[in-house]
Amino acid sequence: MAWTKYQLFLAGLMLTTGSINTLSAKWADMFTAKGCHDDPEHGFSHPFVQAVGMFLGEFSCLAVFYILVCHDRRSPEPKMIAGQSFNPLLFFPPAMCDMTATSIMYVALSMTSASSFQMLRGAVIIFTGLLSVAFLGRRLALNQWLGIFITILGLVIVGLADFVSGHKDDSHKLSDVITGDLLIILAQIIVAVQMVLEEKFVYKHDVHPLRAVGTEGLFGFIVLSLLLIPMYFIHVGDFSGNPRQVLEDAIDAFCQIGHKPLIILALLGNTVSIAFFNFAGISVTKEISATTRMVLDSLRTLVIWAVSLALGWENFQGLQVLGFLVLLLGTGIYNGLHRPLLARIPCCAAMVTLEEEDSAEERERLLRDDRVLAEDT
Repeated sequence: MAWTKYQLFLAGLMLTTGSINTLSAKWADMFTAKGCHDDPEHGFSHPFVQAVGMFLGEFSCLAVFYILVCHDRRSPEPKMIAGQSFNPLLFFPPAMCDMTATSIMYVALSMTSASSFQMLRGAVIIFTGLLSVAFLGRRLALNQWLGIFITILGLVIVGLADFVSGHKDDSHKLSDVITGDLLIILAQIIVAVQMVLEEKFVYKHDVHPLRAVGTEGLFGFIVLSLLLIPMYFIHVGDFSGNPRQVLEDAIDAFCQIGHKPLIILALLGNTVSIAFFNFAGISVTKEISATTRMVLDSLRTLVIWAVSLALGWENFQGLQVLGFLVLLLGTGIYNGLHRPLLARIPCCAAMVTLEEEDSAEERERLLRDDRVLAEDT
C-alpha cells in the first residue's frame, strides 16, 4: 500500500529532526569561545547544560499534548484518548534513568565522532532484551537471540574502527575515543533499565506517549537544573573541559554563548529537534508501524555519518561501513524484518509461521500477566 502525503511528511520529519538532534549537539561541542573574566578561548564543553536543553525539548511535548487535547475536544467527533488518570511520580524512576543516560551520552559525544556515537547506541537492544528476560519474564525468540549476537559483532567492528581512527584523528585522543565509546555502551545499559521500568510500571496505565515523554522531560529538566548547582563546585581535574575543571560550569557556558551567540543556534537545534523527533516518532508508529520507525532510526545513522564526512568532522573508515551494515543486520533480524523475505522461500515459510505463532503466544501471555497483576493490585 502506497504511503499518503502525511505519512511521507512524518517519515521525513522523523529522519530530519533525528539527524539534526545529534549533529547540532556535536556542532556545539566544536565551538571555541572566551569564557567569564576574560578567560582565553576554550572549547564549549558543557554536556550537562546541553542535556538540560534536551529535557526542555522533551518537556515541550507535554504542552503539545494538551494543545492537541484541547483542539480535539472542540471538534464535533473527538478522537483523541487522553488516557486514564495516573500518579505522575511513576515516571520519576525512568526519568532519572533518562537523565543519567543522556548526560553520560553528551559527555561521550564530546570524546568521539557523531557517527560512532549513533552506531553504538544500537547496543540498547542487547541490554533491553537481556533485562526483559530477567525482570519481565519474557522469552526471546531465536531471531532475537541471533540479532543480539550479530549486534555485538557489529559493536566490536565499530569499536575497532574507532581504535584505528584514534591513531590518525587530531581532534580526539585515542584514550578519549575509547572512553567515549565505553560511556556510550554504559549509557545504553541505563536506557535499557529505563525501558524495562516503563514497560513494567508505566505502560499498563495507558498513558498517551506525548504525555509520557513530556512528564519524563519535566522531571529530568527540574532535577538536572538543580544538580547544576553542586556540579559547579565538584572538581574533576582534567576530565572536565572548562577552565575551572569542575563537573559543569553553567556560568561559563552562558559567558561563552555571550561571546559567540552562534552557539545558541546549535543548542536550540538540539532542543527543538528532540521535541519534533519525539512527536514524529510516535506518529510514525501510530500511522505506519513500529518497524518503519526502527528502519528510519537506522537511516538516521546513515544521514549523520554522511553529513559528518561531508563537513570534514571525521575521516572515512572502511571498518565503519562494515560495522554499520552488521549493526543494521542485527537490528533488522531482532525486529523480525527477515520474515517477509524468508516467507517467499518455500523451505523457510514453515519456520517463519512458527516464529510468528511464538510471538503471538508471547504477546498473549504478557497480556494475561498484566491483567492478573492489575487484579491483584
